[in-house]
Amino acid sequence: MRRSIDSTSVLSNDDMSEYDIISDGQQSLESSIADLGLVDRDKASASIYEPAPVLAAEELFGTPALSAQDIQAYVYANAAIDSVARRQSDLGSRKAVRVYIDGLFDPFDAGHALQFRQAKLSFPAVQLLVGVFSDDVCAQNGASTRTPHLERCELIRHCRWVDEVVPDAPWKLDDAFLTAMRIDYVAIDEGVSIDPAYEKGRVKGYDLVKSLRKAIPTRRT
Repeated sequence: MRRSIDSTSVLSNDDMSEYDIISDGQQSLESSIADLGLVDRDKASASIYEPAPVLAAEELFGTPALSAQDIQAYVYANAAIDSVARRQSDLGSRKAVRVYIDGLFDPFDAGHALQFRQAKLSFPAVQLLVGVFSDDVCAQNGASTRTPHLERCELIRHCRWVDEVVPDAPWKLDDAFLTAMRIDYVAIDEGVSIDPAYEKGRVKGYDLVKSLRKAIPTRRT
């Protein structure tokens, strides 16, 4: 039976046999100011310059055409957003919401960048943290990499949507990491398939995030 990850489903047991398909820095000055609460949330998303996508990209990928309003409406409709966080957003609170994404990013492609875009625009003001698994962590969990960890981190750092790179990202998310990094939400791509040979730990980490009501969805490109 084919199964895939989304932002709300939680595994009921340790049986991974049903998952049978293979899945596929430094903090900026602007993000630091936003995190200190010195940027108006209502203006934060609009302040990010973004060249308009070409029509062919909209037709091929779909998600480039989504506006910030589209993305935020989808998040609120499909995620267990805390009522306090929702009220802060509605009132235009100045506190940036800290959103986290992790992955190998090998190779880093348009799908990753478009997921970052959705995560960055999920709330009026977002501090986007991206965790990049090290070569050693990947090897320990049976995942092969071709691009060195340092290069993968640099590629992520230069994406316009990313505020902070987390180079020592854990393979499995836990409450201690979420608390230490002050993570409000973890963005999870809908419909992402997994390889049970090495991704069981990651799925369990995502299950924890969902149980804590800290998961938000991004639409798969």
